[in-house]
Amino acid sequence: MRILHVNNQHRGVGGSDAACHAVIDTCTKRGLEIGFFGRDSKDLPAGLLGKIEAFFSGIYARSAVKAFEHTLQEFRPDVVHVHELFPMISPWILPRCTAAGIPVVMTCYDFRITCPIATHHNNEGICYDCRGGKEYKAILNNCRGSVPESLAYGLRSAVARRFGLFTDHITRFIVLSEFSKSWIEDQAGISPERVATIPCVIPAPDEGINDPYAGEYVGYAGRFAPEKGVGLLMEACRRLDLPLRLAGDSMSHPGILVGDDAKCVATPTPESLTEFYRGARVLVVASLWEETFACVLSEAKAEGVPVIAPRIGAMPDLVEDNVTGLLFETGNVDELTDKLQSIWHDADLCRRLGAAGRRDVQDQLNEDICFERLMNVYRDVTGLQA
Repeated sequence: MRILHVNNQHRGVGGSDAACHAVIDTCTKRGLEIGFFGRDSKDLPAGLLGKIEAFFSGIYARSAVKAFEHTLQEFRPDVVHVHELFPMISPWILPRCTAAGIPVVMTCYDFRITCPIATHHNNEGICYDCRGGKEYKAILNNCRGSVPESLAYGLRSAVARRFGLFTDHITRFIVLSEFSKSWIEDQAGISPERVATIPCVIPAPDEGINDPYAGEYVGYAGRFAPEKGVGLLMEACRRLDLPLRLAGDSMSHPGILVGDDAKCVATPTPESLTEFYRGARVLVVASLWEETFACVLSEAKAEGVPVIAPRIGAMPDLVEDNVTGLLFETGNVDELTDKLQSIWHDADLCRRLGAAGRRDVQDQLNEDICFERLMNVYRDVTGLQA
């Protein structure tokens, strides 16, 4: 079976980019014929010129669409698997697939098809103002913190909705969690038979797992964005005088100040991120928005590190409270502080949650299960049995 993967790489490699490459690697290893059509946002010019180019290409990327048509003719895929299209590819490649009679599978890593900025979160909290064809709300609310950027995001989302680029030309939507399945059916109006739940593959090592209680710090890995709850986590650690280490790009959001009581750690490679997990006594996800999945949380679980997460979005799908981790009320620093204190000072709890979390990843997020689910989708949309 021939699969053409399509992805617009973000400027900074995030969870969706890593997940995309993991899917491609798995498909290649399992013997599928893989093609790739991609663009990289780092190739946009710096400054105003790059923003102008992204503005127009997000609405209709003429050169990318033409290049994609050529790739379709040359590679002749059985399936096109879309990951990310903005800002340099644009959804206008999708009608080209329909015209060529090629089914399209799209993995939804975020809320892009129902929210112009893909998070359903703004400075005031969780937001669904744009649903029902009201993308102009993203401009009025200035959801990107820049009126021109908010205009660009709102306009490209409105164009995609108006022409049914996603709803009419995607054969099967892949989501990462049961929470995401409910979202795409309820908020985007996608019928259940067009939706498949396939989580990200998270490798769990067979050996070499450290004792999590020997960990020396509270860990956080991810973007330093306000909706990630980094400030909340820093406050909880300050209250308990616990060492906090943050793996991520502190310059991505300069408004979030990291004090002297927290240390930023560079993890440029997967190996260095694994070492970061293994040095932690607990890893915390403190998100204030409805995450569709949490790769870093699952990766920490795979290393036997206990996790703490909020009761929001897909987190309850990934963490069974007091079994495979601990959950706290979203945004509640008092409850987060209590959970941190209990896991930091209770060796038995720390080890029990870490071991159970690792078993959960091995059972639910292993490559065999996820690949078979993906192949079932490919077979279903093509009618092929390869």
